[in-house]
Amino acid sequence: MNNKRMLFASSEVYPFVKTGGLADVSHSLPRALNESYEVSVVLPLYNSIDRKQFKIKLIESFEITMGGSLYPVELYGTTYENVAYRFIYAPLLCDREFLYGPPECGYEDNALRFGLFSYAIAELLRREKYAIAHLNDWQCALAALLIKEDSSIETKCVYTIHNLAYQGVFPPSLLPQIGINESYFTMDALEFYNQVNFMKAGIAFSDAVTTVSPTYAKEILTSEFGCGLEGFLHVHRRKLSGIINGIDSEYFSPSCDEALIEKYTNAKGKKWSKNDLLKQCGLKGASKPLFAFIGRFTHQKGIDMLVESLPKIAQMECNVVLLGEGEEGYHDSLAALAERYGNLHLNFGYDEALSHRMYAAADFLLMPSLFEPCGLNQMIAFAYGAVPIVNKVGGLADTVKKVETYDETTPFGYGVVFTSPTARSLVSAVKKSCELYGDKKHFEAVVNHNMKCDFSWSESAKAYQGIYARLSK
Repeated sequence: MNNKRMLFASSEVYPFVKTGGLADVSHSLPRALNESYEVSVVLPLYNSIDRKQFKIKLIESFEITMGGSLYPVELYGTTYENVAYRFIYAPLLCDREFLYGPPECGYEDNALRFGLFSYAIAELLRREKYAIAHLNDWQCALAALLIKEDSSIETKCVYTIHNLAYQGVFPPSLLPQIGINESYFTMDALEFYNQVNFMKAGIAFSDAVTTVSPTYAKEILTSEFGCGLEGFLHVHRRKLSGIINGIDSEYFSPSCDEALIEKYTNAKGKKWSKNDLLKQCGLKGASKPLFAFIGRFTHQKGIDMLVESLPKIAQMECNVVLLGEGEEGYHDSLAALAERYGNLHLNFGYDEALSHRMYAAADFLLMPSLFEPCGLNQMIAFAYGAVPIVNKVGGLADTVKKVETYDETTPFGYGVVFTSPTARSLVSAVKKSCELYGDKKHFEAVVNHNMKCDFSWSESAKAYQGIYARLSK
């Protein structure tokens, strides 16, 4: 077997389909790995994917047996940016309005849907022979068990946890339907508080387990961040490691970003984007610091903290622009604040081009996350010259150094860091940011330094390649 052949499995991959950061990672990491490995990426062929636009062609049709039932499956393929893609189409898996379910909840049959996806991954490994299978999050996790069960599959398995909070937990009554023997319904395998936990399959049956930052790899071994799996992860800690994500440094580059009104390469060049965004949002005061929030309006992202803080922040000499979508209660609270304060502007929904313009315009990016496995926004902010304001958790702790320790000779990115997830701490961090902004010479030096930092995928890819090489021996 060619030990350089790898199958990278994910439930979403940009630009085909995206609901979150997993799609970005599943696009950029295989591209970086493809320089040293022969990489194929496999994902479901959801109805929302444009087959014509991406020249996706049928390769073959076959049937998969799962839980005593036969499911018709079609395998499609294309090549995009020199990476080979495989798509799994099955009506059960793909014929839905949403990827995982409406915003309020997941589909009730997600265990069957992504169980079938895992069976399809295992079948692809039988047909095309890969040395490494790299599985991502709970949607692919069951494939690790299926690979271990089948002696004809010689593939080594790497499993990556992108967010431990989403584990794929289902009633045990579904076990027969997904064809998993009840002998696996134990604490050492899939059982989780009398439920079936897909993520446990990925952790237990993979040859190596990674998560998306060194700090998060340590945090998930504790009760505070372990989401009920800290004991189980502790058992498997010897095969657990943390590798920080990167960003696509070609896509996230203000020097060639077509979404911007004016491209730039240093702090002074941001003024055009700032003036443009302020005008678009009906805000005044280009000389004031501009704070931006870009992301989901959820508890994890610190929105409760932000909502509580905004009345005090809005009374400072600054402007605030928010972009995101999420829970309805947060929408209402933020809309009421935007109505009350003239220096606060809110954009509901998600707009990729607008997000780029906001990174380019902002002086500071607000990231008060309660936990953050890795975080990509702070690295994008560095690239665009927006200084991140972060709670010191997970990947934020690994990538953002305190601005008080600024040293122009280091490769690190600097930001305003707070260590207590409270509204009081966030307000204090914003005050500190306003003071930093007031020292123009120092502020521009920090911005220019951050813009030169390398957060591309090259180092991360090398770390993954080290794991693949060890498993392939």
